[in-house]
Amino acid sequence: MSGRIVSLEKFASTISSSLNRVAGAGMVAMLALIIADIISAKAFKWPIPGGIELVGFFGVVVIAFSIAHTQVLHGHIEVEFLTTRLSQKAQKVIACITYLFGMVLFAVLAWSSFNYAHSLQVGGEVSMTQEIPFYPFIYAMAFCSISVFLVLLVQLLRTIVKT
Repeated sequence: MSGRIVSLEKFASTISSSLNRVAGAGMVAMLALIIADIISAKAFKWPIPGGIELVGFFGVVVIAFSIAHTQVLHGHIEVEFLTTRLSQKAQKVIACITYLFGMVLFAVLAWSSFNYAHSLQVGGEVSMTQEIPFYPFIYAMAFCSISVFLVLLVQLLRTIVKT
């Protein structure tokens, strides 16, 4: 069982790391766009058309694509004030419950995002200024939610197997 967990952990880590690189590229693109928009608006009195909605799309990329890697690093806020005072067994039970709730949350988020993206795709919904379709970003959020689910699954299995 432990060998399978290690393989699953490597797979989840590779995916989350790759997604995090995309998030980093999105952050650089967002910052470059903001700087270009400011310079364009101040120097030439001509802001980049649709700059605000493009920044919004890049924001979706940055946030959605970085969640899994942040979970791998345990970078999310964890309140351990009370749990550290409990026994190891109680801590393990609470951790398992927390991981299970997280898995349910991200499974529902992935499913809902996929359904919503499909409805946007069928409906042909696009952004107002640049007419960029919304659905690829929502599908990406669904995929990222699946990767977070996978990371949480690995962490749950690690917690269960840990002595």
